[in-house]
Amino acid sequence: MSTHPRMRPPRLSQNALTVLRQRYLARNARGVVIESPDDMFWRVAYDIALAEQQYPLATRQRHLARQFYDLMASHSFLPNSPTLMNAGRTLQQLSACFVLPVDDSLESIFDAVKYQALIHQSGGGTGFSFSHLRPKADLVATTCGLASGPVSFMRVFNMSTDVIKQGGTRRGANMGILRVDHPDILEFIALKQQPGEMTNFNLSVGLTDHFMQAVTRDRSYALINPRSTKSVRRLPATFVFDRLIHAAWQSGEPGVVFLDTINKANPTPHLGSIEATNPCGEQPLLAYESCTLGSINVARCLTTHGSTRAIDYDRLATLIPLAVRFLDNVLDRTRFPFAAIETHTKQTRKIGLGIMGFADLLIQLGIPYDTDEALQIAERLMGFIQSHAHAASHRLAQERGAFPAYKGSRLQAKGLRRRNATVTTIAPTGTISILADCSAGIEPLYGISIARTVMEDIRLVSLHPEFLKQARARGLSLAELRREVGHRESIQHLTQIPQDLRRLFVTAHDIDPAHHVRIQAIFQRHSDSGVSKTINLPTTATPKDVASAFLLAHQLGCKGLTVYRSGSREHQVLACSHVQSC
Repeated sequence: MSTHPRMRPPRLSQNALTVLRQRYLARNARGVVIESPDDMFWRVAYDIALAEQQYPLATRQRHLARQFYDLMASHSFLPNSPTLMNAGRTLQQLSACFVLPVDDSLESIFDAVKYQALIHQSGGGTGFSFSHLRPKADLVATTCGLASGPVSFMRVFNMSTDVIKQGGTRRGANMGILRVDHPDILEFIALKQQPGEMTNFNLSVGLTDHFMQAVTRDRSYALINPRSTKSVRRLPATFVFDRLIHAAWQSGEPGVVFLDTINKANPTPHLGSIEATNPCGEQPLLAYESCTLGSINVARCLTTHGSTRAIDYDRLATLIPLAVRFLDNVLDRTRFPFAAIETHTKQTRKIGLGIMGFADLLIQLGIPYDTDEALQIAERLMGFIQSHAHAASHRLAQERGAFPAYKGSRLQAKGLRRRNATVTTIAPTGTISILADCSAGIEPLYGISIARTVMEDIRLVSLHPEFLKQARARGLSLAELRREVGHRESIQHLTQIPQDLRRLFVTAHDIDPAHHVRIQAIFQRHSDSGVSKTINLPTTATPKDVASAFLLAHQLGCKGLTVYRSGSREHQVLACSHVQSC
């Protein structure tokens, strides 16, 4: 690695330093941290810039490592966690998201278990569709026995995850998807209602347009045996939908993915249909594909004119091409876990540029999250990011060539020549938003004072700095506020806080579920892949609220949806900081 040049070290919060030391910074053989945060950013920047060497001299960018360093150290952009952890180190596996096929044979099933273990060991997460597995009690011709069904095999994948730690730091994450027309769908829906079941999996039901039409028209639909492709029985769609709604209301799972919506946007249908996503649901992928993600911190893209703040679109226009180039370079620097993933990933060269800090941006602009003005900001902001990211990918195609599967793709049919089959994705940014000290993804604030549980057992408490700043400017009692704002997710009941301040610092549980969905739908409109967003509901939310959110999400063109009702699980990642008083 090149000698670290003299550059301004990054300013990091105490929480960021805790996470870096626990998870990202290099250690020696005795487990002692031997790397500083600025060393880490330089390690990553230098390594990703090395990708330029495999392209013609005329198109190489000079001083790119320095630019990449500044991009990350300024908290303007951060890539997904495996890139930060592994770039420039022995492992060199830099992708976060993988999808593996699971076909209807023991050989395919246990190959997938083996590949899952290799991916988790390298720091990635895996998604699976179990829809091809024959249903429980179906005939197994080779043994004259009966099949145990997809749910039983899912438990094998879950157990494998328990014994493999990602990059030696934490257990891996998985997504399990089953089509709504699979005969075992009711068993799948009920799976996580049982405590301790599938603790290493997120679950989503794959909904089809046909099923959603049957729900709205109160009709039955067919369950199809994937082995024979024949109908085995029919069920009322509303009965299955109600089971799904009550399960999601009770435990937050399963979520849903809208398979037909996903495949209408599949850029390479000639390579196959998309059946699964990464663990957080925002990245639909074909079998054996992986994707590298990164997010721009839009809270750092503000300009001030007198007392007025505005989005700095000139700065964004500078950041976006650099971030797209960074992510495309990551694909060339990654050492993939096995050959099939490298082959399929480099056919489409999918990247996912998204944002974080959206709630913080709105606060800085003086705009409450649950307003029409916030929707308008989201529309313009993400539209700008997507158009400039597409333009950057087009310029890279001129330099380096279009992705190899371009011929026959939807992009070719539209005359859109790009380096990457997908360019934009809205990821959850759970950990990297802690490093950047900003709000996660496109989520509203969960609370003013929150406690995050990260890496399974580390509890990080934070009090929103802009709230503190504005409260101090108004002469409010900070000691009293520190106590009060940690007792509940919302501050709307605290009448000692001025109404306009309460209105600006609206939190997730104050927001109508329909507005949550509308925000997601707007970002989806300008995202090539998907959008990670949780529809956070208060404890008092009803199953009808969940049903309305699912129906609206499908109507507005979302690719999936996850709801979470506060307190519906014994353990949750986000809580107000005085959790015993919630």
